[in-house]
Amino acid sequence: MEEPQFAFDFSGEAPADAPSRRIYAVRELVAAVRGQLERSFADVWVEGEISNYRPAGSGHLYFTLADGDSQLRVVMFRAQARLLRFRPENGMQVIARGRVTLYEARGEMQLQAEFMEPMGAGALQVAFEQLKARLAAEGLFAAERKKTLPLLPRRIGVVTSPRGAVIRDILNVLARRHQALGVLIYPAQVQGASAAAEVAAGVGFFNEQSIPAAPGQEPSPLAVDVIVVARGGGSVEDLAAFNDESLARAIAASRLPVISAVGHETDFTICDFVADLRAPTPSAAAEIVIGSQQELRESVSLQRERLRRAAQYKLLYEHQRLASLESGRIFARMEDSIARRQQRLDEVGFRLDALLRARITAAGRQLESAIARLCQRDIRQQLKLREGERGSRMQELASAARRLLLQRRSRLEKAAAELAALSPVSILDRGYSLIFDAQGALVKDTAQLAPGDAIRARLARGELQARVESLRRGSRPEKK
Repeated sequence: MEEPQFAFDFSGEAPADAPSRRIYAVRELVAAVRGQLERSFADVWVEGEISNYRPAGSGHLYFTLADGDSQLRVVMFRAQARLLRFRPENGMQVIARGRVTLYEARGEMQLQAEFMEPMGAGALQVAFEQLKARLAAEGLFAAERKKTLPLLPRRIGVVTSPRGAVIRDILNVLARRHQALGVLIYPAQVQGASAAAEVAAGVGFFNEQSIPAAPGQEPSPLAVDVIVVARGGGSVEDLAAFNDESLARAIAASRLPVISAVGHETDFTICDFVADLRAPTPSAAAEIVIGSQQELRESVSLQRERLRRAAQYKLLYEHQRLASLESGRIFARMEDSIARRQQRLDEVGFRLDALLRARITAAGRQLESAIARLCQRDIRQQLKLREGERGSRMQELASAARRLLLQRRSRLEKAAAELAALSPVSILDRGYSLIFDAQGALVKDTAQLAPGDAIRARLARGELQARVESLRRGSRPEKK
């Protein structure tokens, strides 16, 4: 390539054939550079370390990608930030994709990112670990908050896709182990963007339908005793919906026990940790939630046999005990003892009756005496006398208050007169003034001033500024 030739003229005059120079406004130049940048770097991938990470309340993300001594400002707007599967942090190595542009307000180059993922571990795995640590810190995985499964549920709610092998496996196992068990299916997507919300809605639906009915009302026909959230195996991306925070919190808030049966035995999701029980497979969940009919029959038979033997032993024991009693004498003593206790009970009843009658008679006499004393006193006369005494006391109180007020007013007027006589303002009214130097100190002696000093004089009404022309020293008159 031929190198360009440059000619320099230091005469200060433009050559005759020189083109007229183009002067850009700042806005025009910035816009031109921005357009060139966006056309040249419309889709680039940038690798670097996150620093100065600042999420805004609007949902936008602002941070810097650093690489050694070089750095690039990055902005990711809310629409793209909401699609991130992990939470960015300072110090995290990431790869960002977007376009290079110019922020006109600062004249600063920046990357407008549309996609970002961490280097090394995938974004889904980073998001999984971050969410798992946060929910564990809140106590959502604690064993003490796990609910116990019912021994023999009447109806089971299953949240899964109505199509596929998962629901068929669950129904086959439940039908084989207990034919009388009721099963309700809440159809939901188990993969894709709407899957987490639909599964959470299913958990919420069964909880709403299973609220205990008020007295006198029939329970909902859609009420269940336990919920199973089920999905077959798949990749990490396929199971991403069951690592959603909103779904995890919906399961944690469920009043009903929830069994998580997502994926294969080696697959783990956030739902597995927050649920009350994790089943390795959907079929295993069906086996866990209910025992087989044969197991139940064997358990009932065993309990019936134990109850029969206990009843026979108790009956035999009591029969032998009754036979060992002395028939005539024992019953005679029992009847005599019962009769004596009945007699004592009758005596106590008679004494209680007499005591009550005496108390009633005494109370009647006291009531008659109180009525007689009350009739001897005229309530209206007593009220009139008390009213007269109250009026007299009020007049005395008013007279005393007036005397005290006059005394206090006289003392106040005397004090005000004395205060006015001692007030410097009163002295100023007689033609005197107060002189202050430039620092605001009161001048009491000409020795405090020198010719040319600025002074301020305070008069009875207002102030004036002056300057010293001359001074005449004088002695302070002696006190007599």
